[in-house]
Amino acid sequence: MKKFTKLALISSMAISANAMAMQAMDDSALSATTGQDGINIGIGISRVTIDKLFVHDNDGLATNATNTYIPMNPGTPASAVSNPIIGGSGEAGAIVIQGVTDPDRARTITLTSLNNAGTATISNADQAIFIGANYSDGGAYLLKTGNLADLQIDADGSAAGAFLNIAAQVSGLEIHIGEIGVAASNAPGANATNIQRGVDDSNYNAILSGLSIKTGQMTANVQLGAAPQGAMIKLDTTMIGGLEIEGLGILDNSTNGATIATGVTTNGPGEIYIESIKVADAGERNLTIKQDVQVFGSSAANKGFIKITSDSGAHDIYVKGVHLGSYDRNLTSGTQGTSIGDIEIQGMQTFYGTSYTPGSVLTISGR
Repeated sequence: MKKFTKLALISSMAISANAMAMQAMDDSALSATTGQDGINIGIGISRVTIDKLFVHDNDGLATNATNTYIPMNPGTPASAVSNPIIGGSGEAGAIVIQGVTDPDRARTITLTSLNNAGTATISNADQAIFIGANYSDGGAYLLKTGNLADLQIDADGSAAGAFLNIAAQVSGLEIHIGEIGVAASNAPGANATNIQRGVDDSNYNAILSGLSIKTGQMTANVQLGAAPQGAMIKLDTTMIGGLEIEGLGILDNSTNGATIATGVTTNGPGEIYIESIKVADAGERNLTIKQDVQVFGSSAANKGFIKITSDSGAHDIYVKGVHLGSYDRNLTSGTQGTSIGDIEIQGMQTFYGTSYTPGSVLTISGR
């Protein structure tokens, strides 16, 4: 989840925390303020919302799909082991992000406000994605410019390889994501009046009931071209105030309508609901982010992939209010049942590779 959050931050660099119009400084103006030529860009968008988001898998899961691995057998030839995956139909399906469909899982979200000015609210039943500024604590997580992002762009003609450098500073974000589920995809081009493809709403199952994310300031540097920094995107910053995730619900639709005893059935899917997750450096309140994002082209081994390498040190994680079975958002936390309490993890460190290098590696590729 943390990886997803950081990717969301990078994709949101062009958002502004106020309603200023787009502005750009020419080389002479930038030179007067930074001592160098280049282009400085501020984009004035105060809020971004998305009604629905679909990621279509056009061939679905094959009917003869298998889960295959090669076990490590020192001293003997390795042979693949394949286990069949049940249920594949080969029909197109989609990952769906939309507003929460079940009223019992919908919740009213109070947006952060600067200096407690106003109490604007939204419902996570209305939108798939909401992105705005994190005004918490009197604007402590905003850039001093008031923008949600400031970009400095320079073109460098190094003899080792020309490249475009984009230095970005990003204010704290408030991100609310509706419901994430899976559905059968409609046929491409089936809608004659517009370009929307969409999904079959009658064949839909929710997976995540929504979540909210709050972040602090961070910086990122992007190099397009030769990328002498060693990666296309390099994060080496401290997120002020750490990372907070709220209202995360994981659903199990296989138990919807399941028989518990004679004459007793469930009235909905089971759910693991977490009130909040806070992540910070071990023994600190802020979160160090050191991450390289590289995009590899095709080779003899594969068709290309994205590689994300992290080296951010040990972390403390505090998980508040873990509820098992079901959770009614319309009740106060004091009246909720099925809670196992809070979970605290101190000094968690991951390692990767046979040399146990501190950090983690995530690769993403198509199939």
